[in-house]
Amino acid sequence: MRALCGAIITAGALIGLGLACVGIGWRYEHVPYKEVAVKDGKEEVHFQYVEFKHLDTALMLGVVVLLVAVVIGLGIAFVGLAYHHHRRHHEFLRDFHNAAGRPADRISV
Repeated sequence: MRALCGAIITAGALIGLGLACVGIGWRYEHVPYKEVAVKDGKEEVHFQYVEFKHLDTALMLGVVVLLVAVVIGLGIAFVGLAYHHHRRHHEFLRDFHNAAGRPADRISV
């Protein structure tokens, strides 16, 4: 269940991150992509983009929070899956020892 909850958190954060990227694209679509400058008779092409530090504060906060949520969700998913496998391993050992004819009260799991 822990792994499933972590996967759901991660999926929600990734969907939100995709929507945030679409929002950033809509917000900054007016920024020219290519700028051609003539310097000393030569044409220089400069590609422009908006750096992360120049984003609006609300967009920057949204992206950071969603990235943190992705990391937390992945952590919960991996730890939950590891714990699940650990418990199943101990259940297997318990069942294996019981099948071998050993009394259940002597097993320390």
